[in-house]
Amino acid sequence: MKLKTFILVFSMLISFGSIAQTPEGLNAKGDESSEDVMTIEELVKAAEQGDADAILSLWALNTAIHGGDSPEAMKWLIKAAEQGDADAQFNLGLSYVSGDGATQNYTEAVKWFAKAADQEHAEAQYVLGMCYGAGQGVTQDYTEAMKWCLKAADQGHVYAQYNLGKCYGDGIGVAKNYTEAAKWLRKAADQGLSEAQYALGSCYYFGEGVTQSFTGAVKWWTKAAEQGDADAQLALGRSYYEGEGVTKNYTKAAKWYNNAANQDNAEAQYRLGLCYLKGYGVTKNYSIAVRWLNNAAEQEHEEAIEKLIELGELVD
Repeated sequence: MKLKTFILVFSMLISFGSIAQTPEGLNAKGDESSEDVMTIEELVKAAEQGDADAILSLWALNTAIHGGDSPEAMKWLIKAAEQGDADAQFNLGLSYVSGDGATQNYTEAVKWFAKAADQEHAEAQYVLGMCYGAGQGVTQDYTEAMKWCLKAADQGHVYAQYNLGKCYGDGIGVAKNYTEAAKWLRKAADQGLSEAQYALGSCYYFGEGVTQSFTGAVKWWTKAAEQGDADAQLALGRSYYEGEGVTKNYTKAAKWYNNAANQDNAEAQYRLGLCYLKGYGVTKNYSIAVRWLNNAAEQEHEEAIEKLIELGELVD
């Protein structure tokens, strides 16, 4: 099962806007005008009578003061969710996932995510799709996962777009379609998601869903690499080393290998070790070469292990 395609993102930060405080009290609508200002007592009374704005204000207020997992915040969160507020339903689902303020219960989480998702809440649609993809709180169903990811992706949810692209590329929950994969990866890449930029670059490199173009691959790998994506840094280093899509440049190759190696990318550590061994793009240095090869070998990189044995630095 290719569960790694689904990125489980349950620790999302939600902003509900500020509740303006005045000496007299609170504005239930969250603005600083002098009109409709309510004291705390009036706000509580209105909330207990079912006033939606008052309930949401008390939820946000208690969250800000006592934390989202406090009993008082949870009390108003549940009331808001039961009244049909999509943000509250989504956050109640998150509480059941994390166990903060509620007993951890994935089934309950899915129930509330579904209620919010039915109201076109993009984050809820995405997380609900991830639940179906991972089989958490619901029977695993890739078709349902795709359905909800698509709904979120259509609303511009960047991780939904990325996962949708990966699903089309891997044939998970849908027939494999490289053209659709590239389309959705591009949407996420255009929003600046480094993982999508790297994946789209790979589409260009292999000619999957787009016309093969090493230059196109380098363009997207560069965008991702500059954001710190280790896979993209490795790919970009390899492009400079081989002269694919760019002029061959060992110095730039070593630079990008070094960036990825410092993020514990074993292949980059191996390649950087070879650069130091040969003096390609860096000053030749045997001890540094062995150090990087050892780092890669510790991650069970077979070629690094073989090279160390060949150098007599490792007993077979």
